[in-house]
Amino acid sequence: MHAPAGAGHDAREHGQHGHDAHGSGRHDHAPSGAHAAGGHDGHEHGHGGHHHHGPGGHSHVPAEIRHERPLWWALGLTATVLAAEAVGAWLTNSLALLSDAAHMATDTLALGIALVAVRLARRPPDARRTYGYARFEALGALANGGLLFVLAGYILWEAWQRFRAPLPVASLGMLGVACVGLACNLAAMKLLHAGAGQSLNLKGAYLEVWSDMLGSLAVILAAGIIHFTGWTWVDPLLAVLIGLWVLPRTWILVREALNVLMEGVPNGVDLQALRRDLEAQAGVAGVHDLHVWALASRTPALSAHVVVGEDADADAVRRALAGMIAERHGIAHVTLQMEAGGGEPCHGCGHA
Repeated sequence: MHAPAGAGHDAREHGQHGHDAHGSGRHDHAPSGAHAAGGHDGHEHGHGGHHHHGPGGHSHVPAEIRHERPLWWALGLTATVLAAEAVGAWLTNSLALLSDAAHMATDTLALGIALVAVRLARRPPDARRTYGYARFEALGALANGGLLFVLAGYILWEAWQRFRAPLPVASLGMLGVACVGLACNLAAMKLLHAGAGQSLNLKGAYLEVWSDMLGSLAVILAAGIIHFTGWTWVDPLLAVLIGLWVLPRTWILVREALNVLMEGVPNGVDLQALRRDLEAQAGVAGVHDLHVWALASRTPALSAHVVVGEDADADAVRRALAGMIAERHGIAHVTLQMEAGGGEPCHGCGHA
């Protein structure tokens, strides 16, 4: 496994950097929209490395920050619905409301994590956390998923008990709470719509609120059926359906969080294709100690040892590789250690 995040691979740290492990390594940040145009190629950072920034512009503020206020409003609305449905489930004896409240709980926590992540992202890396606080997102998602598994298990067990011994449900109260939830979800959708097309994080929040809206509609439908037919079994049935809908999404959330924390290869990165592209680059004689991991769900990073031919310009090869990796594979944080061909390969240079 690659060295843990914060172990000294980030070229942004300007002080002591553990270069005994890296030798002649260079740190290339390929072009991205987060950096200003011009004048940044080959910044000297006091350790012989180069920190490359392509065109873009420092004025490009991340969409999450520009749309932070709508996120706060959406969090307030979803938390209100969560509280209303939890109290309503207790007062009306509706398991469907409780199941939807569990769904709302995970979305409320997800919005809270997104907001905290936005705040923490503004904090610069320090001597102890050279990558900053990017992995807070994965830790929060893992805790969220574990809690939801417990809630879903309880709801499925309670639904089974109610199928065996149905309980009366206050359908009108259930209907009223679900209508409040629907109104809040529609308002939250409107607040998040503007930023949904500008940020994956905001798009994810928008889709979560959209799914909450569908859950509220389902509870309204179930309340109407119970009120006009007296079929109380509809309530536990809907609770089971919501639980079965949420559980696969929860597993995906937990799996992705574990992959980040275990420094697995990020989703969407083809390691074999990446290795072929590296080895096919002009001037490259070989590649070893190739590692790809993620600082957070959408922040992949790469490190590798590259053996260059005797007549090749190592700096030119490194710059070409960094640009190719960013363009073809979407990895902007790249650490490449260049090794001269014909020499002894660098084994045990700080890589697992």
